[in-house]
Amino acid sequence: MNTPALQKGDTVGIACLARKVSLEDIQDGVRLLEAWGLKVILGQSVGAEDGYLGGPDALRTADFQQMLDNPEVKAIFSARGGYGTTRIIDQLNFSSLKTNPKWVIGFSDVTAMLCHLHALGLESVHGTMPLLMGKPDTQEADESLRRILFQEPLSYTIPPTPHNVLGTSTGQLVGGNLILLDTITGTASDIDYAGKILFLEDVGEHYYNLDRVLVHQRRLGRLQKLAGLVVGQFSDMKDTAVPFGKDVPQIILEHCGPYGYPICFDFPVGHVDRNLALVVGREATLQVTQEGGTLTYTSSLS
Repeated sequence: MNTPALQKGDTVGIACLARKVSLEDIQDGVRLLEAWGLKVILGQSVGAEDGYLGGPDALRTADFQQMLDNPEVKAIFSARGGYGTTRIIDQLNFSSLKTNPKWVIGFSDVTAMLCHLHALGLESVHGTMPLLMGKPDTQEADESLRRILFQEPLSYTIPPTPHNVLGTSTGQLVGGNLILLDTITGTASDIDYAGKILFLEDVGEHYYNLDRVLVHQRRLGRLQKLAGLVVGQFSDMKDTAVPFGKDVPQIILEHCGPYGYPICFDFPVGHVDRNLALVVGREATLQVTQEGGTLTYTSSLS
């Protein structure tokens, strides 16, 4: 069941799933959502705090659950990422989404939530969040999210890179933050990669840790079964005192290149201003040619 498109006048909610955030921090995002014609309600977790977190686990759980169950709320935004989503995810009941589908939006730490929903057969959106929205440099990311939520036609074309592996594949689009994908392995939020197009991004990681995570996933037999791979932005990568000796494309090609599926590098998704929104769980076609890469949904967003 596809998620209904938002309409002007619809109500959307903002809740903290992870790190704390103040009302002031998300004002630009709230104003943008209102400019789209939406009514915005804020959860009690916005402005709450429990050390690093946006309030105690029980508060964040109840806050998000109330928005899941409220039929008037047509979409739920995680206010920001950080850390904390996996602390509450097993206490949530998602049964109402199966009869009343709605968008859940976020990225980074919220990858765990998006994967959990995919494991339940539900779509969600990997996209920018209110903390980051409404800024001069994020207009393209904001607009891509708006087009998905209102289900307007959308496809992406990416310039070529010398690292790309050419080819065409079709499959459900899944993925998100690489470290979170590894963290949820073996839990109720884990996802099946077989026959799917995986997209990856991360920030502030060491090169050796990127390698370690991919080794883990390869040893599990997951990288071998992909239909395709979209490599997003790996921002602010770090090295060790003794250099690892390989960069991001080299590491990824070592572990994924031998399997022959198309790989599109330098896709604008991740911890960057141009963080283009993606529908997790929607079937898409990835085509990588000498002219670049295209990612197109095979079924209409409308």
